[in-house]
Amino acid sequence: MNDEPAENISGGESGGGAFAEFDPETADTRAEQVVDRLGERYWQKTYGGQDGFECLVRTILSQNTSDKASQPSHDALMERYGTDNPGDLAEALAAAPQDELAETISSAGLYNQKSETLIRLAGRIVEEYGGEDGFDAFVKDGAPDEVRSALLDMKGVGPKTADCVLLFSGGRGGVFPVDTHVHRIARRMGLAPADADHEEVRKHLEAVVPAEKCGFGHTAMIQFGREYCSARKPACLDDPDACPMADRCEQVGVYPETGEVVDPAEAPEADD
Repeated sequence: MNDEPAENISGGESGGGAFAEFDPETADTRAEQVVDRLGERYWQKTYGGQDGFECLVRTILSQNTSDKASQPSHDALMERYGTDNPGDLAEALAAAPQDELAETISSAGLYNQKSETLIRLAGRIVEEYGGEDGFDAFVKDGAPDEVRSALLDMKGVGPKTADCVLLFSGGRGGVFPVDTHVHRIARRMGLAPADADHEEVRKHLEAVVPAEKCGFGHTAMIQFGREYCSARKPACLDDPDACPMADRCEQVGVYPETGEVVDPAEAPEADD
């Protein structure tokens, strides 16, 4: 596999990292088999290399919106405060007028809230780490648990955002960020308990998927959710053979015979 799909949600070439090959026949758990199969369908790549603060900014912009909406806002932000204006990005955002930043990132949605969050985070990073370089060094070289704890202590940074920074910037193995797609698919396939919350799903996946496969497991599972295993109409609903992962899925909450789809936590079989 030489190229990633054009819609690669890692951020394309700026995602950093390198391609890696794995043998699905050596998988020790069903979750690992699923990740390997998804990796063959999409990509197998070890991540890391993004600048820590820019990665945090990118992830904040992507919250509650699509890549199609968040990417232009990231590009506009970098044009105004970053690449076209040499200097410290964190310092530039910390000093940015809130209304100006909000207008710059308006395509991302929730732009007033996100602009306030970015200014607040930038100020804290300048104060505590001296700017983007110090923060980047902390993300890449600090103990993973310490980095995650520090990120979660920042208002506006949740577990998924913290884990994305650890993965895409820090290049940390064993980090499996859980967004809405991963949360849904892991429970629907029976890889995690049907009633597990996002943090519980993360712990289950990180416990049964090898550290070096967690990164591409996260990105490939999201792509699979977009193409096949959507929330309301998974591919298997109309045609059992339409889903390439059908033989590895328990279909928790999906009932092709009636056309019904419910959240796995609400599925009758989840109580068995």
